Amino acid sequence: MLEDESGARQGGRSVTRGSDRADLVIVGGGTAGIIAAKTAGGLGARVVLVERDRTGGDCLWTGCVPSKSLIAAARAAQSMRTAGRFGITPVEPQVDFAAVMAHVRGAIERIEPVDSPAALTDAGAEVIAGTAVFTGPDELQVDGRSLRFRHALIATGSAPALPPVPGLAEVEPLTSDTVWDLVELPARLAVLGGGPIGCELGQAFARLGAEVTIIEATDRLVPREEPRAAIVLSAALSADGVRVLTSTTVTKAAEQAEEVRLDLTGRAGTSVLDVDRLLVATGRRPRTDGLGLETAGVHVNEHGYVAVDAKLRTSNRRIYAAGDVTGAPAFTHVAGMHGSIAATNALLAPVRRIDHDTIPWVTFTDPEIAHVGLTEDQARQRHGDAVRVRLLRHEHVDRAIVEDDTDGFTQVVLDAKGRVLGATIVAPRAGEMIAELTGLVARRGRLRDLASMIHPYPAWSDGVWNAAIAESSDALQTPAKRRLTGALLRLRRAR
Repeated sequence: MLEDESGARQGGRSVTRGSDRADLVIVGGGTAGIIAAKTAGGLGARVVLVERDRTGGDCLWTGCVPSKSLIAAARAAQSMRTAGRFGITPVEPQVDFAAVMAHVRGAIERIEPVDSPAALTDAGAEVIAGTAVFTGPDELQVDGRSLRFRHALIATGSAPALPPVPGLAEVEPLTSDTVWDLVELPARLAVLGGGPIGCELGQAFARLGAEVTIIEATDRLVPREEPRAAIVLSAALSADGVRVLTSTTVTKAAEQAEEVRLDLTGRAGTSVLDVDRLLVATGRRPRTDGLGLETAGVHVNEHGYVAVDAKLRTSNRRIYAAGDVTGAPAFTHVAGMHGSIAATNALLAPVRRIDHDTIPWVTFTDPEIAHVGLTEDQARQRHGDAVRVRLLRHEHVDRAIVEDDTDGFTQVVLDAKGRVLGATIVAPRAGEMIAELTGLVARRGRLRDLASMIHPYPAWSDGVWNAAIAESSDALQTPAKRRLTGALLRLRRAR
């Protein structure tokens, strides 16, 4: 494979020289950009992807892959401590944190070739290493070199953002980007932010042996989830030794005698917390600085995210945007779907739309929290009192009983016709269990339709199936249905 002096790998006809226009230029080599490039290459388009750092994006290098690798190691450690419930002598694990981080890096190295420039070239894309700046509505420059396009896709993602706390930047806090540079396990770790990232990493570090405190400004953890899910998660974190402080804010941070001192304000008043390291997981900001969006006629919203319509078009109809940079839910699977939709809309016809109400997500704590569609409160705001909730506690799920893990639940939100508006599952395998409910949300299907589908036993999916069976059974208990079934039984007896 040849490479020119610009760093562009040559996969087919180059469009970085001369007057040729690229069919699609993609700025950003994360998940959205990679999926878009592979989609466009598969369609036979002349596609160029520009990446200033390394392909793979946050998911590969600082997000999904490293965090789930760390969580797996932490789960193994915790299973040694809790083996007594199964009649096995529990032991306190000896954690080699350097080896744990080597495991994390090993997972990245195994997955990285799939997202590499070579893989993208094989898929039909030309990859350029450099910084892209739009210089007009149909042109950009990469480190001073001009590149014209018929369509472009902005897929530059987002980055961790620090809240405006006095002294915070000076204590050099860890973020989800930099926590992977740790070489030693912090003895005392404070996590600022009780959302999915803060809870996942906080629990993992606690299970690996750190003394962890999670600080959340709202009145509960994971505030986007159902309240009962937050209750279960808070209890699980406390059982793992995590100190959870809700309705608490950090008013000041300072370095003192090789420690980080945090001034806190909460329900009980003010207090001070001394820790060895601070991890900030409170939010993200779009990566749009220096892109020249105004020159390209691309508008951003009040929060700085690129404004797009349901077809992912920006205010410049030649230019699309996908993934975190649009302010959409910051999940890898969302970015991937965005990339596919944007590429086909740009190259073929702008007909595909994204429906964020049908997107599932998972918080990979133990237990996992999986969600799709509307919460109960959201459903009642849109549909009123006709909304019903089907709740099945996992103390009635045989797989949960045999694994001594019955604290979770399956909750399904239904409209007046029994169609699924949303669902939340709290369980060790909730991320897998949510899939068939996602299908019902996307297709406006009824929960009781699942009752006729045979599920394997005993599986965690029994939670969903049992909820569907209960819904179907209740539907047969209405007065009209009872009269009908009674008449049929009498007819059969007469025959």
